[in-house]
Amino acid sequence: MSTMDIPLDIAKNASDLLTNPPQPYYPLGATVPGYLANVTSVPILLSAFFGACTVLFTATHVVSKRYQPTLSNIELLTVMWFVLSGAIHIFFEGYYVVNFLDIGAHQTYIGQMWKEYAFSDSRYLTQNAFVLCMESITAAAWGPGCLLVAALVVLRHPMRFPLQLLVSMGQFYGDVLYYGTAAFEHIVNGISYSRPEAFYFYFYFVFMNAIWIIIPGALIYQSIMRSADAVALSQRLESSKKSK
Repeated sequence: MSTMDIPLDIAKNASDLLTNPPQPYYPLGATVPGYLANVTSVPILLSAFFGACTVLFTATHVVSKRYQPTLSNIELLTVMWFVLSGAIHIFFEGYYVVNFLDIGAHQTYIGQMWKEYAFSDSRYLTQNAFVLCMESITAAAWGPGCLLVAALVVLRHPMRFPLQLLVSMGQFYGDVLYYGTAAFEHIVNGISYSRPEAFYFYFYFVFMNAIWIIIPGALIYQSIMRSADAVALSQRLESSKKSK
């Protein structure tokens, strides 16, 4: 290398650092375009997220009981779940979909929340095709679907259980694929997208996402059983009519 090439190499390295600055995500060396470290502390970010969830839960409880005072506790919890889930799908995950190209540079509260969560799954900052497609479907279809189901529960509409089954199955299936693709990369290709600290993997990646398997799974079961009961009742009524 000639001495004339050294300034060019320095300039190139400086340009690369500006475009793709060093970042703390795994796998080491992953490219996060325009990465900027968060300026808000983790306790504040988590408090903001869970505080917003609490406010939404409370507002949903008040409005639902005012409109339909006879809602059972199970119905009320179902409404609260679908409203919260729909809001997260549309606003939180929708934010990622709209800004996936450069979300690593965002310093809004939601942008910083995504950068914090990405310590457990860096695919959200590296323009991963699967994550983008999965989150796009979630934000566009299951988000509004959740709010529709919540309204149907309050109205006690007969379409509640078919749509509850559809939306919950979409959530369940998307989450299984989300876990499955990460597990495949780790087991087959030896690539881990999570930092090694237990908090990031077990709380963010495992626990927070498992919620969208456990609750939708229970709602799928409920929908299947209620639909089966309705069909059985219809068959009994038809049989009784024919016997007369």
